[in-house]
Formats: sequence, structure tokens, C-alpha cells
Amino acid sequence: MTDNRFYFEDLEVGRKASFGSYAVTRDEVMAFAAKFDPQPFHLSDDAAAATHFGRLSASGWHTAAMTMAMVVENMKADRQAGLGSPGIDELKWLTPVYPGDILRCETEILEKRRSASRPEMGIFKSRMNVYNQHDVKVMTFVSNGLISTRPV
Repeated sequence: MTDNRFYFEDLEVGRKASFGSYAVTRDEVMAFAAKFDPQPFHLSDDAAAATHFGRLSASGWHTAAMTMAMVVENMKADRQAGLGSPGIDELKWLTPVYPGDILRCETEILEKRRSASRPEMGIFKSRMNVYNQHDVKVMTFVSNGLISTRPV
């Protein structure tokens, strides 16, 4: 049987990828906010209208969660041998995300190295940019990923 999974050795610094499509809905924005970020501009049209957002907007943490959903779907499609993440760096919310927006991702691998203490895994950094349907960047961060090395 051929192993067609994507391993550390397959990562190429500079490789870029575009993926995902996530439709932001009003119901989901409000449900996420009610549970995790209950600020008025995420829950009420009137409250949001009185802020710089101008209308109901998604929580930045919700934007991150929607991005993660797209990342996981992409990892499944790529059959990536991912092992999770020790964290992210440089998280920035650049533009509000609103109900009706359609989000997508673009990523570029910045660096990679084999783990010194765990030779069965590698560590890589990639820049993630998230855009809305108008090609406006709404969020960016640097992801630190763990991935299996190819079995011997």
C-alpha cells in the first residue's frame, strides 16, 4: 500500500497555497459571541451601529475559529501528517468581518526544521492571510506547526 500522506520532508519553504471558502452567517456570529465574546457590537445591530464597526461584526476570535475550520479541511484534503501546533505569532485583525462575508485563506511556508528533541517530527512556520470576498485582508498571523517526518 502506498503512503500518500504529506510529511515534513514534503514541505517546501516558499510554497504558497490558497484554499477555503467560509460563508459568515448572522446566526453564527451571534451564537459565537453569546458564548465566547459577548460584547454588544457582536450581539446587537443597534449597539454595533453606535461603534466604529457600523454594524454587527464577528468577533476576531470567531474569525480565527472560522479560519481554523478551513485549515483543518485543507489538511484533510492534503492528507497532511499534522501533529497540532505549539501556537501562533503576530495575530492581527485588520478589517472587521461581517455577516454575509465569504472568507478564504492564503498561506506561505516561511521556514522548517527537524525537531532536535523529537526526531519523528518537524516544526514549520507559515504566514496565514485571510481575505474576504472583496480580496481585503481581514486577519493575518504566523502559524507554528508540528508535522510527522516520513516513517523509515
